[in-house]
Amino acid sequence: MVAPDRRLSALVFVVGALAFGVLAWLLVPWQWVPGGHYTHVTPADVFTPAQIARAERYSSLQRHLGWAGLAVSLVVALALGLTPLGRALVRRIPGPWWVRVPLAAFVVLGIGTMATVWFGARIQRNELSFGLSRQAWPGWWHDQIVGLAVTWAGTSIALLVFVALARRLPRSWPLAVAIAAVALSFAGSFIYPVVVEPLFNSFTPMRSGTLRDQIMALAAREQVRISDVLVADASRRTTTLNAYVSGFGDSRRVVVYDNLIKDLPRDEALVVIAHELGHARHRDVLLGTTLGAAGGVAGVGLLGLLLGWPDLLRRSRVASPADPVVVPLVLALVAVGTLLVSPLENTISRAIEARADRAALEATHDVDAFDAVQRRLATSALADPIPPPWSQIWFGTHPTALQRIGIAAALRPSLVSSSRR
Repeated sequence: MVAPDRRLSALVFVVGALAFGVLAWLLVPWQWVPGGHYTHVTPADVFTPAQIARAERYSSLQRHLGWAGLAVSLVVALALGLTPLGRALVRRIPGPWWVRVPLAAFVVLGIGTMATVWFGARIQRNELSFGLSRQAWPGWWHDQIVGLAVTWAGTSIALLVFVALARRLPRSWPLAVAIAAVALSFAGSFIYPVVVEPLFNSFTPMRSGTLRDQIMALAAREQVRISDVLVADASRRTTTLNAYVSGFGDSRRVVVYDNLIKDLPRDEALVVIAHELGHARHRDVLLGTTLGAAGGVAGVGLLGLLLGWPDLLRRSRVASPADPVVVPLVLALVAVGTLLVSPLENTISRAIEARADRAALEATHDVDAFDAVQRRLATSALADPIPPPWSQIWFGTHPTALQRIGIAAALRPSLVSSSRR
């Protein structure tokens, strides 16, 4: 076996980790509000006892199902990657290496999906019973299959690049794969809105009218150039109200759920859209992609170190990173790494979301509408007012509704003062 150069792998890891750290330190808005402290808000200040009880019951059910599904998927990935089982399955796949790699990825992902599909179905059943989903089971199964196909396609591309470079550059592949990871990160983020999102929703330009004019005025106020706002037909699937920004450059789009337009008062809808325009103003998709690319470089360096560890390769019965039988091991290591870095990723995500909230408040100066929409969004999604701390740290991508209302309360005096000038 020709092992990757350990010093090169270590260098790639250090460069990626340092780049991530510097970029995060300089570009992530770590303080949620000026001075660093938002106003403390209790659930009783915002929700009725019945709303709190219903949200806690639903969230607890979904949270435990999600944790159990994650645990099972991780056990399956480790069983396939760290034992001879994965190697035995991949060795049965015929054909050249460039056929075996994507087929091996399909086998591993397919087994993982089958092992966890029960948990996903139970989550969907709870969403139906609590009135959060409108999607019939055929549509749900369609989304699961399409989602698996998208994951398989992206995973296969990454693995094909990895194995090809490991075969071509057995000692220096960590550097080449790191460069490829950066390119794939930016390419994926750029094309995702125009290739993947239409597989799940239909998008139409927002009709001309008062709301569109107000959105364009908001965009001008936030110094965001947009040619149009797209409306997604999300109401056929969910009762949850949402909007989002995806892509960057020419692929950037601001998307609004159709039920948000129909079900929210105009001032509350504008607050939500102003939040998304805040993401666009601060180029948060590009920021996330850049941080993800730097993190990917560090991950490739760490992967090079691990795949040069003889004991690990012996346990998995993998002779070389250039052999397609390495696929289950790589996917297992990626699964573990993804779980371990989730607290850091989501801490950054919550800080970025808090900045977008501030941008919405500064653009609209409507604290009352902001508070009202946070209440409405939380109750419509049955969000837990106070999730378990470690769960929020590990999995929470956004501040809680109470924290967001606390941000608005902390900013209210300065917003009122500036609006009077």
